[in-house]
Amino acid sequence: MFVTPAFAQEQAPATNETHSLEHAESEAKFPPFDPSFYPSQILWLAITFGLFYIFLKRVVLPRVGGILEVRRDRIAQDLDQAALMKSEADAAVAAYEQELAEAKAKANVIGQQARDGAKADADAERKKVEAGLEQKLAEAEGRIAAIKTAAMKEVGTIAEDTTAAIVQELVGGKADKAAVAAAVKAAQE
Repeated sequence: MFVTPAFAQEQAPATNETHSLEHAESEAKFPPFDPSFYPSQILWLAITFGLFYIFLKRVVLPRVGGILEVRRDRIAQDLDQAALMKSEADAAVAAYEQELAEAKAKANVIGQQARDGAKADADAERKKVEAGLEQKLAEAEGRIAAIKTAAMKEVGTIAEDTTAAIVQELVGGKADKAAVAAAVKAAQE
């Protein structure tokens, strides 16, 4: 314990100061450890604890409870909002997938129609070209037949002239044109 010099002089007798200080120290103990102060300490402990308990019960705990309730409500509201947003997102994804499937189906239909149209156009063009080729072939066969007929007519004449020339060279006389024509016709058939 801290004692000022003035207080020590007032309390201690002027004679034999050292002896009285040692005696005072042996008698004076630290109050919390002195058993004579226990009842008052227990009383003050009970009063302080009671006041602290009342303060916690009436001031601190309601505030903490209110804060917890507000947070619980906010968390519940956030969870509800998140569930709503999730359901909206799921609906949007389902709509997107549905539209994507419809778009793929439309693309397949359009592609098939384009292939069918191109095939029909190609078939029509092929038929037109084939008809044109058949017409040209028929015309060419007609010309060939006309040329062949004309050539055959001329072949007969050339054959008759050639036969007449050969007979004239071999026999030395002039051959009869009617007999030569009859012989060439017989050889052609």
